Amino acid sequence: MAHTEIDIDKVAKLARLDLSDEEKQTYAAQLGQVLEHMEKLNALNLDDVEPTAHSFPLSNVLDEDEPQPGFTPEEALRNAPAARENQVVVPKVVE
Repeated sequence: MAHTEIDIDKVAKLARLDLSDEEKQTYAAQLGQVLEHMEKLNALNLDDVEPTAHSFPLSNVLDEDEPQPGFTPEEALRNAPAARENQVVVPKVVE
């Protein structure tokens, strides 16, 4: 595996990040792993693969917009701490 040198100081400067020495070592190692993975992807022969936006075909996953019965007022207010005339009663917040 080819090892790619990363100028982490330059990357940090471009990203306007102030990194400690420990952070520089950590991020340099992580960026190195990302670049190694990209080298593996670049080595793949993808000549017969057509570009796609998704890895599998998508179909309409939405339900039909059909009216359906909703909650009754009693069901909707079942967990309300207090209710009156089919409405939730809340404490007064404005004097």
